[in-house]
Amino acid sequence: MMEAWSPTIVAAAGPKYLAIVKALAEDIRSGRLAPGSRLPPQRALAKHLNVDLTTVTRAFNEARRTGLIDAAVGRGSFVRGSSRPSRGSSLPVLSPSGSVDFSMNMPPQPAEARLAERLEGGLSRLAATPGFLDRMQYQDSAGNLADRAAAAEWLCRRLGPVAVQRVLVAGGAQAALSAVLAVVLKPGNDLCVPALTYPGLRMAAERLGARLVPVECDEEGLIPEAFLECCRARRPRALYLVPTLDNPTTATLPAARRERIAEIARANGVAIIEDDAYGALPPDAPAPFAALASDITWHIATLSKCVSPGLRIAYVAVPGTNAAVWLAAELRAINMMASPLAAALASEWIAEGELDAIVAAIRRENGLRQTIAAETLAGLNFRSHPCGHHLWLQMPSPWRRGEFGAHARQLGLSVIQSDAFAVGPAPEAIRVSLGAAPDGATLQYGLSLLANLLSHPPGAISTVV
Repeated sequence: MMEAWSPTIVAAAGPKYLAIVKALAEDIRSGRLAPGSRLPPQRALAKHLNVDLTTVTRAFNEARRTGLIDAAVGRGSFVRGSSRPSRGSSLPVLSPSGSVDFSMNMPPQPAEARLAERLEGGLSRLAATPGFLDRMQYQDSAGNLADRAAAAEWLCRRLGPVAVQRVLVAGGAQAALSAVLAVVLKPGNDLCVPALTYPGLRMAAERLGARLVPVECDEEGLIPEAFLECCRARRPRALYLVPTLDNPTTATLPAARRERIAEIARANGVAIIEDDAYGALPPDAPAPFAALASDITWHIATLSKCVSPGLRIAYVAVPGTNAAVWLAAELRAINMMASPLAAALASEWIAEGELDAIVAAIRRENGLRQTIAAETLAGLNFRSHPCGHHLWLQMPSPWRRGEFGAHARQLGLSVIQSDAFAVGPAPEAIRVSLGAAPDGATLQYGLSLLANLLSHPPGAISTVV
């Protein structure tokens, strides 16, 4: 028993609660804290360290998430019975021998979201539903009526009322994008895109034989008058964009720009393909294009970026019932149907309010991670959004993106260079995704390495790390 334990906090940049987690991890590794050791009450530890109780609470929550400790109501917190992390979790990476993935743009999976518990509960309720096995058979390529109705309920919160007949369920946003492009475009058609655009869209458009036409953007996103010039010069068939928390730039188009772009598109006979992957995350996001111009907009809302990529479910709102028939045919050709089990689970979570709770938990975790990023990367030039799980970092001179990427890999850091997004010349920038790191301590460690690397000129960095 070791109720007198007190962490040795080393002064460093970053939140205090992460310093407590690091000290706890080091004391477990060194043997100072043995498996089963009881930790002091949070209030007593906060008083001893002269910090707020909330700081210690956050530290203990982070330690539970990473498998360092267990907690029992009425008994307190204890070092886990094994020095190994629990299944599905990992200890904070605190040495340069580890790796941190900043390349995969996925939402974090915070303990507060209770994903494992909700998965178990949702699947149990579904299995107990009469006729459940019927849901495990082949389904309509547009999704069965119950799942389309649940999708319409989810979408109407941002789009306003939307008829079930105009809503389809797809096996992820990539399948939905490919199917929409196949309906809207023919080989050789021009597709307007932001000058920096989602690589998955580029791949799907190029496979179809469409020509990508870059449109100039600024810090607020696509510039309406640049789009108008493109319409006059090229007569494009469609426009693709991520209007909220753009990938990769994090820009969110203001409401006035959305209205102007919709006006230009309608006047020039241009279809809008709206990739609303992150639209559910900011509570104050402007109205989507599908709410402003439903007659010309193909709206795709995936759950992969606001819940979990494992669901592979995306909801598509199309301009009309004929469009729904055409899109269903393309979805059938691409992957037959969305997973009936995943679709049913998503519908169950929508009906029970679970999906809202998961999104809210991820939104709060994104805010915490963006705070860590802002503190750790202070002084560097980057763009971000408090509800998003990525940021867009400009290379400080004399660094170049390729050179930085090579050095970062030697340190165990993986980032995505601007070349993956650029339709035309690539700027000296990288996308840094914050969601894949298993916990805040690992994130802060990786970002510290990144910031430290950028604080030295390339020539001062040894090629052997």
